[in-house]
Amino acid sequence: MTDLINYLHDVFIIKFDAWVVLGFVAQGFFTMRFVVQWIASERARTSVIPVAFWFFSIGGGALLLVYALYRRDPVFIAGQALGLIVYIRNLYFIILTGRQASA
Repeated sequence: MTDLINYLHDVFIIKFDAWVVLGFVAQGFFTMRFVVQWIASERARTSVIPVAFWFFSIGGGALLLVYALYRRDPVFIAGQALGLIVYIRNLYFIILTGRQASA
């Protein structure tokens, strides 16, 4: 139990810095995209992906990519970079057509 407490203290107290704050903000964006999607789907009583979902995806993905670059994590970098391409492409299609297919 002491090892667990020491580990949590090290991770959440000792290593807490501005980069960790950025990581939490980025994760907050990612969480909000699911909250927005859930609320929109509940209101429509069908599966809906609102435009805000893509904006939160881009915001969270960009911030997490910056965080991953700082941490020098190649798996995290590749995943976030690929995700950003998908999010931006979906938003591009929405802007291009002026509407969203699922809405």
